[in-house]
Amino acid sequence: MREARIERNTKETQITGALRIEGAGNYRIQTGIRFLDHMLELFTKHGAFDLELSARGDLDVDQHHTVEDVGIVLGDLFSKALGDRRGINRAGYFVQSMDESLAVVAVDLGGRPALVYEQQVNVVHVGDLQTELLEDFFSGFVNHAGANLHAKVLYGRSNHHKIEAIFKCFARAMRYACSTDDRLKDQLPSTKGLL
Repeated sequence: MREARIERNTKETQITGALRIEGAGNYRIQTGIRFLDHMLELFTKHGAFDLELSARGDLDVDQHHTVEDVGIVLGDLFSKALGDRRGINRAGYFVQSMDESLAVVAVDLGGRPALVYEQQVNVVHVGDLQTELLEDFFSGFVNHAGANLHAKVLYGRSNHHKIEAIFKCFARAMRYACSTDDRLKDQLPSTKGLL
């Protein structure tokens, strides 16, 4: 079983997390930001991961530190759980509708962080989440997971649905990228011989 535990403590946030890649979609998540919890819950369910995550942050100041640091911890969890990444598919993509909204996400766990994020969300908040911070969440994730991630909403009306479509795509793309292939079990997924 590929799994990891992380504890990250700064002057701004205290976060503990546990991830099992070969999970069953079980979660226990509490960040203090309910909409972020909801997105991580559906990420876990659609990715078929198991995730426990507890975050206490300086929400009296702003949500930025908490949202970004949760992304950092999620990236660290995947990086640690994947180990040397031998035998994984490495890349994955998914296109997901959420009612009238459509999104696409592609991910490559090849060790080089990069983010392209186009959400078309045109409100400051969805639920209790500052929507501009989702880019910081994904930036924290890619930098600590050693991944590049492209996420784009193609169209939609509901800002809630746009964000939800991205997280469902993210889950399914990660599920495939993390999956192993018996034909590649002893190989690094790179012609360079190094990730």
